[in-house]
Amino acid sequence: MAWNIDSAHSSVEFSAKHMMISTVRGRFTEFNGTVNLNEKDLTGSSVAWTLQAASLTTGNEQRDGHLRSGDFLDAETYPTITFKSTRVERAGADRYTIYGDLTIKDVTREVSFQATDEGQGKDPWGNTHWGFTVTGSLNRKEFGLNWNVALETGGVLVGEQIKITLDVELVAVPEPVAAEVAEKEAVATPVA
Repeated sequence: MAWNIDSAHSSVEFSAKHMMISTVRGRFTEFNGTVNLNEKDLTGSSVAWTLQAASLTTGNEQRDGHLRSGDFLDAETYPTITFKSTRVERAGADRYTIYGDLTIKDVTREVSFQATDEGQGKDPWGNTHWGFTVTGSLNRKEFGLNWNVALETGGVLVGEQIKITLDVELVAVPEPVAAEVAEKEAVATPVA
């Protein structure tokens, strides 16, 4: 069954070390995606999502401009960051490993994310929602994000390891056939 990422109730966040001693956090504010869930066996599911690179924000406009520039994401030339799963494996009770192809700039590499099933619920309008927490990390240099400055005291200005956290709320996409049948039945059913 198809599910959409409810971007109003989801977040895509990242963090990296600054000067080897502190952590800078940021997020992407524009993203979308679809998930085809096999509700009986989540290992038969697939996911695809797209982030708008220019929507990156860390709360500091100068730093954000640098991260969007050619030194890092080059958001003008490569406006999107994409992920498409290739397989899902069970990693424990309510936990899964999602493998897939992540593309940043013009580099595609296989990465893996750990996903935790947070459960399901219905909203007041009858729509089904399903929550997942997804975490992972990657080495930014593997995607050509090489810019850095060596520090006098040793180490570098920007850490290579990027941690990623997605809090994802999915909403079920109504089956088109079911919607058509319901519409036809409503028209055919006489009102008493």
